[in-house]
Amino acid sequence: MNAADTRDRLAEELSGPIDALGLDLEAVDLTSAGKRRVLRVAIDKDGGVTMDDIADATREVSRVLDDTSVMGEQAYTLEVSSPGVDRPLTLPRHWRRNAGRLVKVNPVEGEPVTGRITATDEQGAVLDVEGTEQRIAYADVKKAKVQIEFKRETT
Repeated sequence: MNAADTRDRLAEELSGPIDALGLDLEAVDLTSAGKRRVLRVAIDKDGGVTMDDIADATREVSRVLDDTSVMGEQAYTLEVSSPGVDRPLTLPRHWRRNAGRLVKVNPVEGEPVTGRITATDEQGAVLDVEGTEQRIAYADVKKAKVQIEFKRETT
C-alpha cells in the first residue's frame, strides 16, 4: 500500500472517532523520516481546540491505530495538533472559524483580493475590502489564506 492509499485509509478510519469527540478531522499527513514514519493529524472545532481536545484526540487516534493494521509493523511517531494559520481556507467551516480575520483570496479569475471576513454562509463569505463589502463565492476561490497580523488596528 503506498503512502497516499495509507493516508486515505487513515482518514477514513479516524474521521468517525474524531467526529464522536465533537472535533473535525482537518488533515492526515504521513511522511517518512529515516527508518520511522511521522503521522500528523490536524483537528479543529468551532472556537478552536484546547490542550484537552488534543489529548483526547491523541488517545483516540492511538486506540484506533492499535485496533487496526493500517500503519503496519513499521515504527511511527504520532503528532496531533490544530491546523496552522497557514492552512488554506477550503471549506465553509474554515471561513466561519476565521471570521474577523484578514484573508488574501486568489480567485479563479481576476486579481487577488485582501479583506477582513465579516460574514459567512455555506456558499460564500463577505469581505471588508478597504471599507467596501465584497461577496466571494467559495466556488470562485482558487486559494485563500489567513494573513498574519502582528499589530492589528482597532477601530
